[in-house]
Amino acid sequence: MYMVNAMINISEDANQILNIVKARYNLKDKSQAIDFVAREYGGELLEPELRPGFIERVRKAEKGKFVKISNFARHYGAD
Repeated sequence: MYMVNAMINISEDANQILNIVKARYNLKDKSQAIDFVAREYGGELLEPELRPGFIERVRKAEKGKFVKISNFARHYGAD
C-alpha cells in the first residue's frame, strides 16, 4: 500500500477528537486515527459506484438468474 506523508494543521478540537478516536479504537498514533476517520466517514461522501464493495456486488448480481424478454412493453402489459 502506498503511504503519503503529510504535515497538517488542525484545530485543538480536531486534535482532541483524534486523541479520543486513537484511544477508543486502540490505535498506535494519530496517523492511524486520521486514516480510520477518513475510511469510516469517507464512504458517505463517495458516489455509490465509487464505494468499496460496489463492484463486488455488481459482479455477484451479474452471476444471478435472468429472464430474456424480447418485447418489454408487451411483457409488462404497457402496450
